[in-house]
Amino acid sequence: MSGRDGRESEEGTDAGGSPSTSAASGRLDGAKGLMPSVTEILGRLVGVESPSRDEAGLLAATSVLADEAGRRGGRVSRIPAPGYGQHLLADFGAVDFGSPEDGELAAHPLLVVGHLDTVHPRGTLDRCPFRREDDRLCGPGIYDMKGSWAAAVGALDLLAIEGRSPRPMRWFVSCDEEVGALHSRPHLEAEGRQARGALVLEPPLPGGAMKVRRKGVARYALHVKGRAAHAGVDPERGANAIHELTRVVVRALEAANSLEGTTVSVGLIRGGSAVNVVAGDAWAELDVRFWTEDDGRRVDRWIREIRSEDGRCEIEVEGGVDRGALEPNERNAGLVAAIREEAAALGRSLGAGATGGASDAQILSGVGCPVADGLGIEGGGAHTLEEHLLIADLPFRIALYAALFSTL
Repeated sequence: MSGRDGRESEEGTDAGGSPSTSAASGRLDGAKGLMPSVTEILGRLVGVESPSRDEAGLLAATSVLADEAGRRGGRVSRIPAPGYGQHLLADFGAVDFGSPEDGELAAHPLLVVGHLDTVHPRGTLDRCPFRREDDRLCGPGIYDMKGSWAAAVGALDLLAIEGRSPRPMRWFVSCDEEVGALHSRPHLEAEGRQARGALVLEPPLPGGAMKVRRKGVARYALHVKGRAAHAGVDPERGANAIHELTRVVVRALEAANSLEGTTVSVGLIRGGSAVNVVAGDAWAELDVRFWTEDDGRRVDRWIREIRSEDGRCEIEVEGGVDRGALEPNERNAGLVAAIREEAAALGRSLGAGATGGASDAQILSGVGCPVADGLGIEGGGAHTLEEHLLIADLPFRIALYAALFSTL
């Protein structure tokens, strides 16, 4: 993905089409000048508590961002998500939604993806208000990932100051990422199929590096049906589901592969009805993480082929792969290279690495969309009361987003 607009080879760029040093310096200065307005927008976003599945809070947070996008020329629409809130779409530039097979992918939008739901319950602001502490801005959801959206709004303002416009671009802001993207997944897949590339504004790795690999995730529910009986009077008439589940779980754990980084974790287990009853039912829920699709398929086959050692017990397996692994490929590598080039023009060497966590990038990459992930603002404390972002990184991200919005 070249990501270059021919118009960028004119004034303010060097012969190779990259912004000149003076132009890049001016862009960073412009971003620094926008810090008061970006901080104000961020304070309003963080000040609206928006836990996952809190429809009222998420509708309010979505409205804050929708208003800011609309004031900057965004054509705003919303997708109702009953039980969750609504997903926000904001289109900038001339977006063409023709068939990807027509060979005109350059006319399709750049997709900018993130979420507004947080893991913080209502009342968290009372203990952890939006505030500045030395070199940090703090508050629930500020790092994961309301700060990224405030910076994206700032990038639009920076382009306006420069007299430039974004290339065709669509923001997709979901309200259910933190709970597995259950409602947004089909919409993300549809958007990914028609986009020319996607920027996922999730938090970066420590030090600000992008995330170019993510572990795939599979979830399984194992249900063992046994036969209940009195544990003291006639235990031989029973078939203990807990005993059998113990054997099943041990067998499932053998699918892990430390050399490949594949993990199998039992997160929940329950069963039986009373201590003096041979358990007639037992359940376990497993989390599986894997770096490659091949290993994900191997574990899936392994778990599904587990058989009961006690013929009186039955095993049911539910679930499967939720998100495939984000693996390096040529599509993603081209987009990442273009982003690193823009970052270098701004004086930053932007690294890239791997993480075991999941994101919407895996959904998008799974339908063939070029993806760059972990483009959010440096910080830390995600999902805790210590959540924060680093103020010094904000101008760089505003300037980088402006460059990406106008060149990719």
